[in-house]
Amino acid sequence: MIVENNLFDSHMYKEVIRQYDEVSDLINLDSNIRERLKLPQRSLVVTFPFRRDEYDEVETVIGYRVQHVLSMGPTKGGIRYAPDVNLGEVTALAILMSWKSAIVGLPYGGAKGGVAIDPNPLTRAEKQRVTRRYTAELLPIIGVDKDIPAPDLGTDEQTMAWIMDTYSNFVGSPQPGIVTGKPVSLGGSITRRESTGRGAVAVGQAAMEKLGKSYKDSRVVIQGFGNVGRYAALDSYERGAKVVAVNDLGGAVMNNDGLNIPELFKHIAKNPSVSGFSGGEEYDGEILEVDCDVLIPAAVGGVITSSNAEKIKANVIIEGANSPTTLNADKILRENGVVIIPDILANAGGITASYFEWVQNTQNYLWKETELHEKLIDVMLTAFEEVWTISQKQSCDLRTAALIKGIKRVAAAKLTRGLFP
Repeated sequence: MIVENNLFDSHMYKEVIRQYDEVSDLINLDSNIRERLKLPQRSLVVTFPFRRDEYDEVETVIGYRVQHVLSMGPTKGGIRYAPDVNLGEVTALAILMSWKSAIVGLPYGGAKGGVAIDPNPLTRAEKQRVTRRYTAELLPIIGVDKDIPAPDLGTDEQTMAWIMDTYSNFVGSPQPGIVTGKPVSLGGSITRRESTGRGAVAVGQAAMEKLGKSYKDSRVVIQGFGNVGRYAALDSYERGAKVVAVNDLGGAVMNNDGLNIPELFKHIAKNPSVSGFSGGEEYDGEILEVDCDVLIPAAVGGVITSSNAEKIKANVIIEGANSPTTLNADKILRENGVVIIPDILANAGGITASYFEWVQNTQNYLWKETELHEKLIDVMLTAFEEVWTISQKQSCDLRTAALIKGIKRVAAAKLTRGLFP
């Protein structure tokens, strides 16, 4: 079997499959579908030449694009640039994208892509060359109605603009719908940048209301201050919560009376880090262990593990990042009474906003910002209510309930379409 040959071997893939197996047992998933959904339907591994600006030598770079399920519509998922990108990680993320799309009811299968390169030392010209050549290698499998990339770790709006331009030049006409997360000037959505953070907080507040708690006046700690963390902080602030601590790669800042988030936004517009913000004190401790009501890990995966789970003092965790909590840590936290809003639900605002952007591009129709925000929150809260109902009926945690909803929907699509030939 392919898995036994270690083709997709990675820690993240093993975690995703372990989680999937547990839920499959719970819902008694059809054995044929069960095995089928463990593997991606299509995986492309490419190698291509890349030269630095000095042109002393030409390097060989490895890139990936994985499409997990093609039964429900075009596939959708981000592209990441990082030195440790590998086929197993990309496959795991594509599988999670399938569940995530199904949970919020989007007509997508999951996909993910990446290039094994460190984007940080690259000049703008170097990053553009990598992106355009990688896009050219993906031409056989991407398309407005086949597979739509988006930004992820190490990529951004500009990366998507280069992908769109490269693809459009090859097909001979402008194709804004080939990517989402692109600049507004090219048909991007004006709300996408803040959608993941705001969607996560909306779901978090809904969950706290179910628990008889109030988000307003709660103490919130946010790990990571990229797009997700920033707008989760701003949304929390606007809802009346006290954001007492935030951090990024440059440091952390704390204020027990609550940080002034609009002022912090002004600070980071002029400075590379939250560190040095005059509205709070520098914090040298582990931010995940700060005493709070709500903890929002919004940076990278695998930060909450069995080694630090016991030290977390939050009552509610809203997973803004992808897979920030390991399965072992998840079990410890639940035993300690911590309620976890899982990433496949909490951060689905990003793909929901991407869906709206794609629909606008394909229909050449523009929605107003207020309409987009209302639609986003409606989709997120509807999905949350459905997941909450499942958790109550099945007497299970929200992660399991969300996976039950997502896996059942994907499996139903597979079974309904049948086998070809």
